[in-house]
Amino acid sequence: MLSSHFQNGIETAKHVWSPIPGSEESSPCLDDTLGLLNKNDGSGVESLDYEVIENYAYREEQARRGKLYVGYLLVVKWFFALLIGIGTGLAAVFINISVENFAGWKFSLTFDIIQKSYVAGFFVYVLFNLVLVYSSVSIITQFAPAAAGSGIPEIKGYLNGVDVHGILLFRTLIGKIFGSIGSVGSGLALGKEGPLVHTGACIASLLGQGGSTKYHLSSRWLQVFKSDRDRRDLVTCGCAAGVAAAFRAPVGGVLFALEEVTSWWRSQLMWRVFFTSAVVAVVVRTAMGWCKSGKCGHFGSGGFIIWDISGAQEDYSFVELLPMAIIGVIGGLLGALFNQLTLYVSSWRQSHLHKKGNRVKIVEACLVSVITSAISFCLPLLRKCSPCPESDPDSGIECPRRPGMYGNYVNFFCSKDREYNDLATIFFNTQDDAIRNLFSAKTINEYSAQSLLTFLVMFYALAVMTFGTAVPAGQFVPGIMIGSTYGRLVGMFVVKFYRRLNIEEGTYALLGAASFLGGSMRMTVSLCVIMVEITNNLKLLPLLMLVLLISKAVGDAFNEGLYEVQARLRGIPLLESRPKYEMRNMTAKEACGTERVVSFPRVVKVADVVSILRSNKHNGFPVIDHTRTGEPLVIGLVLRSHLLVILQSKVDFQHSPLPSDPQGGAKPIRHDFGEFAKPVSSKGLSIEDIHLSADDLEMYIDLAPFLNPSPYIVPEDMSVTKVYNLFRQLGLRHLFVVPRPPRVLGLITRKDLLIEDTENLNTVELQSTSVRTRHRNRRLMTNNADAERPLLNGILGPDNISSD
Repeated sequence: MLSSHFQNGIETAKHVWSPIPGSEESSPCLDDTLGLLNKNDGSGVESLDYEVIENYAYREEQARRGKLYVGYLLVVKWFFALLIGIGTGLAAVFINISVENFAGWKFSLTFDIIQKSYVAGFFVYVLFNLVLVYSSVSIITQFAPAAAGSGIPEIKGYLNGVDVHGILLFRTLIGKIFGSIGSVGSGLALGKEGPLVHTGACIASLLGQGGSTKYHLSSRWLQVFKSDRDRRDLVTCGCAAGVAAAFRAPVGGVLFALEEVTSWWRSQLMWRVFFTSAVVAVVVRTAMGWCKSGKCGHFGSGGFIIWDISGAQEDYSFVELLPMAIIGVIGGLLGALFNQLTLYVSSWRQSHLHKKGNRVKIVEACLVSVITSAISFCLPLLRKCSPCPESDPDSGIECPRRPGMYGNYVNFFCSKDREYNDLATIFFNTQDDAIRNLFSAKTINEYSAQSLLTFLVMFYALAVMTFGTAVPAGQFVPGIMIGSTYGRLVGMFVVKFYRRLNIEEGTYALLGAASFLGGSMRMTVSLCVIMVEITNNLKLLPLLMLVLLISKAVGDAFNEGLYEVQARLRGIPLLESRPKYEMRNMTAKEACGTERVVSFPRVVKVADVVSILRSNKHNGFPVIDHTRTGEPLVIGLVLRSHLLVILQSKVDFQHSPLPSDPQGGAKPIRHDFGEFAKPVSSKGLSIEDIHLSADDLEMYIDLAPFLNPSPYIVPEDMSVTKVYNLFRQLGLRHLFVVPRPPRVLGLITRKDLLIEDTENLNTVELQSTSVRTRHRNRRLMTNNADAERPLLNGILGPDNISSD
């Protein structure tokens, strides 16, 4: 067992830093997080360049920017946060209104028909659901394949530094919206919350790139942010907006983005994410207020997920903590089992079914729809009806409920008017209404243990079977359904055992829902806040914290969280927050491998560049020059995307194999920094797209203006644990591994990084220790002189060769 864990650690480390062909011991080694990996379906996933490439183009652009332009960019970022909130809120409103109306029409028509014939009602019910599922799966398979599933693993990978092709395109957004309407409205065991997170991310990404050029919906005025770093911030806002729109939980959306999806966070981003979530809350609340007047058809207060149980159990005793802890253990066990079963089923689907083409995907989704419809319609027919309890005027609950209205006590296949079918109250209902029924207070005797157990087993199996079909699917609502069912079961036993009037089964249903989500998704803080916001009951916060901590601990003992498992299945190599234990015994040199590094000289022949780019798929190359004594020296890192831009433009070709500036500088650059930006969620340029003549291939390129002269470097004997933390926390794509440097030029402490403003606003001075104060004037003079020198003079000039 121990040897297998150690082997997994080594394989993980080599997978994370898949080496560009290595070098000799005296040469630098370059690590590339991902390079280019192939997914099971043949499409590629590629790393994102979150690091700032400080080449001449970048420095010239920064020099041209004044305070006014910086302020303009800040205003644009906040404006985009506003647009993301409005767009995601409107998309959520549209999806909810559509789903509620389709579900309302379906149940109204079915209830009208079953008054005459239950057989005819069954066929109409199945056909209605089948049409909705067929429309959804057709949109996904024919128009937007990347819109299948929840989308959260892919978005989590994007924010972790991995770009899965197609996940943020305009057609993916359209497919997600309309596909969700069909899949959720059909009553499948899935939800719309995960797709809403993906929808928010797509809206944010499209705004960041100025729209969609393919569908002629782009605007030059919106094309302000062209780097992966800026787009990452926008996508983070979109993820938070999606959660805020799905659950009407703005604070929960912020915490979800922080805890679950993003790998990089800062205080400025926190404010924009919070603002975006607040905008979503305002949009959703305004839409609900407008729909209360009856202008939205069947859409009512059940349209958005909010289960107000503020009138439920007011207090709890110490003896109740034991059954609540048991709920946490059950949630951890069932959640871990759910993750494992969905992994097996999804793996089997990818290996056997989905390889056979889109027709098989369509047939599979339609078959799942028929099975789900048959179970939800036929199982309540096997259950005997129960007489309505004595009505409580204060509860506001009508028994039985009127056909077509949401609420408890459904009269389904009952011989008497004052009877209801408790299994139909959960099965033959929209999921939002079923959850509201399970959470409801003052309904102690509404459900029987047999009905709850039957629903738990069948819906659990349906959720596992539905997960992975070619339709947009979220796992929040199915998880809440499963958890609230066994939570209510435990609540029933607690009520009978303790015989206390203040105990509510609905409270235990809420705790069960939280425990299953914690055991499956392994979220704690964000999930706790979301559950408090959607139930409007702050008194249950300590209990929610208890069951979430227990369920997560139990689930972690068996496997990873649901999103991590699915990301691994989809071939998305996530860098988790903690390195593997075995990495502490490995060095950076061992993680690099043994092959030689593919590097470029400073002045390189065009034919050599083309040959190297065609012979491998690496995305970054070290650039090597030599000092005056002939010693090789790493002067920077050049990206494949930058080389492709240079080859395509041809304006930087030169006839001489000598540097354009012998002193180590560079000629004025002819490119804008935005030209080097890769289009979002697309392949960008490839070497096959570039056509060069024979004369072009004999030309040369001086790479000095285009390389990043300050890449991150670590010594060869640094532990992989430290390298891993550095790599993930800085959002790197490449990292040099070099022999230990021969000398130290200086030492930077915290005080050296604290900047204070003097009376002259044009002078910025670094706070120094008392020992270095006497050298301050000389350092400032040196800095002013160096500002006029070329960027590479410090590397290639004679000062670099002399010893202290």
